[in-house]
Amino acid sequence: MCHPQMRTLVFVAWLLFYVFFLLSMRRMWTGKYVRSPLARALFTNMVTETDTTGQEALKWYHCCPDMLGEQVRAQFVQSHLDEETEAFLRKSMEKSSWLFTQLYHSFFSTIFSPLVSRTSINGFLGRGSMFVFSKDQFHRLLRIGPEWKGQRMLDLGAGDGGVTEVMGCHFHQVFATEVSTPMKWHLQKKNYSLLGIDEWHRTGFQYDLISCLNLLDRCDEPLQLLQDIKRSLVPLTGRLILAVVLPFQPYVETGGTWVRPKEHIKVSGKTWEEQVTHLSTEVFQKVGLEVEAVTRLPYLCEGDMYKDYYVLDDAVFVLKPQD
Repeated sequence: MCHPQMRTLVFVAWLLFYVFFLLSMRRMWTGKYVRSPLARALFTNMVTETDTTGQEALKWYHCCPDMLGEQVRAQFVQSHLDEETEAFLRKSMEKSSWLFTQLYHSFFSTIFSPLVSRTSINGFLGRGSMFVFSKDQFHRLLRIGPEWKGQRMLDLGAGDGGVTEVMGCHFHQVFATEVSTPMKWHLQKKNYSLLGIDEWHRTGFQYDLISCLNLLDRCDEPLQLLQDIKRSLVPLTGRLILAVVLPFQPYVETGGTWVRPKEHIKVSGKTWEEQVTHLSTEVFQKVGLEVEAVTRLPYLCEGDMYKDYYVLDDAVFVLKPQD
């Protein structure tokens, strides 16, 4: 058996090597060091650089309305990079520069990732917050003013509740669902009423607003989910705000592995506009939901020691039950 001092030296040496390795990886994982064309393409499409230019940010919101289907074109709402979005980006950049915090996060994730989901790890560490839309963008999509109030809303898969706060201030009762236990703790601290993932549509009451943000491509039965949401909305006035990552690539995490969902929605089209049109006319309409508004927004997530923040392409819909 090794002497205790020897074990301590070995551990310290291993820790120093780990830190050196992470710092080396951070230097390598930047655009100018990604030499493979495929790797560079993935890098360019999935993450942003720290010094994001205004021109690059414009791509996050760019849409050609003429390429949208006739039924969808009139409902398109043009969004822009606003102050609240910029504030989230600045905060993400600042947190990414906290080297020792990021090293601790990386070390913790490396140890526990084989046992715990990424969402739960982020919940434990208080990191990985998401940003989908600002207050102003939410108001414009719902066509409401800052003082508007509703009775009851539900946020499905609410995470740490960061996006829930943008919507929740407009409702007297805020309900949420979440699978991750650490994320549930965050939601409870914010005094949101938690519902089970199998009980929210069986409570006996209906909601003025249901939000389903970046969940449709990660659930096992997306069409059933849409039907349950439709039945749970207040008739005539109830609305669903739905965010979908495009291109649409559905998969479900089961026991640490990723598998195809039971209900597979195949979305046609190569461009953002074509996929939005297909979802609107071939998916939503078939479950009895009509597009009232749609916009293009970046789906932002706090970064780590490798990148200041991550970004994916979202289509955000406001849907109402068809008469």
